[in-house]
Amino acid sequence: MTTPVAERPFVLTTPPAPVERHGTVDLHLPARTGPAPAVVVVHGAPLPPDVPDPRDWLLYRGYGALLAESGVVGALISYQVTDLSALPASADDIAAMVEQVRADPRVDPDRVVLWFFSGGGLFAADWLRDAPPWLRGIALTYPLLVPFPGWDVDARFLPVDALASGPGVPLVLTRAGRDIPPVLAGIDAFLPAATTHGWQVQVIEVPDGQHSFEILDHTARSSEAVLAARDAVLALLDTP
Repeated sequence: MTTPVAERPFVLTTPPAPVERHGTVDLHLPARTGPAPAVVVVHGAPLPPDVPDPRDWLLYRGYGALLAESGVVGALISYQVTDLSALPASADDIAAMVEQVRADPRVDPDRVVLWFFSGGGLFAADWLRDAPPWLRGIALTYPLLVPFPGWDVDARFLPVDALASGPGVPLVLTRAGRDIPPVLAGIDAFLPAATTHGWQVQVIEVPDGQHSFEILDHTARSSEAVLAARDAVLALLDTP
């Protein structure tokens, strides 16, 4: 019997942090005192309606614990995309949840990174086009950066086109070499466009990794890639 995606274990073993659930936002809290930088984790989409809340997946809980152990607030948010017409409403919900995180007194509102996974990558376009001054960087892990063939997506959600706005915050992109072709095609379009428009991009390669390699490929290379992405994000936040 295949293990459900939500129950597949994270490649790293990290002590769980205290977790608080505030509506659609989970805060994985570090041990440090005083306001800490925050990383807002934006899960993939669209997801079937019967899939458990991604905040409860071992994949994302693993990232939340890893971030908290590293001294930052790991903020896991939850949103729903039932069909592509819901993208604008979901994008607005995500922006509101980011502000909710920034308003928490345990968060330094001027030191925030947004970390987009999988289909959540389409939502990065807004932040690429117009990054607020508190946004220290954007991380992208096996991101969908060009819509799947046949998808009718508003031009607002085209990250490759958003790069033409000119260089903004630094980027960290994790590429899984055995990802699904449309994701790899989008990354192959995104990286040259970023270079053309002067963006700073750090690429973390997982040559043998699958999409969701952190729960599918329990290898040393997967562990190294997760830690390398974590370290790159911490560097964007100037942590410790």
